[in-house]
Amino acid sequence: MAEIIQKDGTWTFDGDTLRLTPGRDKNVSLLRSTLGETTVPLAAISRISLEQGKRSGRLRLRLRDGADPLLHAAAGRLTEPHDPYQLIVESDRYGVAEYFTEEVRTALLLDQVPSDPVDEYLLPGPSVPLSVSAGDGTVSFDGERVRLEWNWKTEDAKAAAGTRTLSVTDLTAVEWQPASGLENGHLRFHVRHAPTKAPAKYDPNSVELWGFKKDPLMVLVAAAVQARLPHPAAPFDDGASREGEAAPQPVPSPAEDGHDALLRRLRELGELHRSGVLTDEEFTLAKQAILKRM
Repeated sequence: MAEIIQKDGTWTFDGDTLRLTPGRDKNVSLLRSTLGETTVPLAAISRISLEQGKRSGRLRLRLRDGADPLLHAAAGRLTEPHDPYQLIVESDRYGVAEYFTEEVRTALLLDQVPSDPVDEYLLPGPSVPLSVSAGDGTVSFDGERVRLEWNWKTEDAKAAAGTRTLSVTDLTAVEWQPASGLENGHLRFHVRHAPTKAPAKYDPNSVELWGFKKDPLMVLVAAAVQARLPHPAAPFDDGASREGEAAPQPVPSPAEDGHDALLRRLRELGELHRSGVLTDEEFTLAKQAILKRM
């Protein structure tokens, strides 16, 4: 078990999962506080790093592409205060942060977690039900339906259409764009067989965002919906199996004994060391971690 506790939050690693809990400090963003604790499986992690500064530094967790619906919905547009995969570390805790980083790196090495993209979400996305009021409307999501309600700031023609209810099964995509400079942002739901190029101000399936405090929370709704849509990298199912014929089911492999699995990893590490893939230091650290588990 490795843990680092800071004003910005607490990160805990048990060898299989990493729990990220936002702190209660006033500087913690509203988005991170609302999102709450995030549990990240080891298989979803690509790498971890510690960036040191004179007064403070940052722990940064990088996930494999496609593993998290929140990162997919944000599309690289989450600014640093809102990124749940960063932790501000005070300079006097650099030693703890370095130890924490090495524990995660060693586990990634031992479990041979690849860094390539995945074709299914490994995190569930934000919890539902979820409701956010920002811009010209309120969006609520219960896991099956999206409800859009308008306020006094909504454009007249859009408001006249009344409250909208959209089923997830009718959606093809969800798009979040934060306001930037003089450009307004939006949360847009793409409805099957109803394409539109109308600005969010006039689109009854969109909320227009103006860059206010609660605007970033709309990405949580986008992520919760995205988690229930087909993964963009998932193999396309063309229904090729014959009518009346059940699709073949994968045969589960027998559970591998934990002790035997560790012995197998020791042998694999030895081969990687002999072939020059692992340095002496990397091999020693990895071997020690395995022996501790045994």
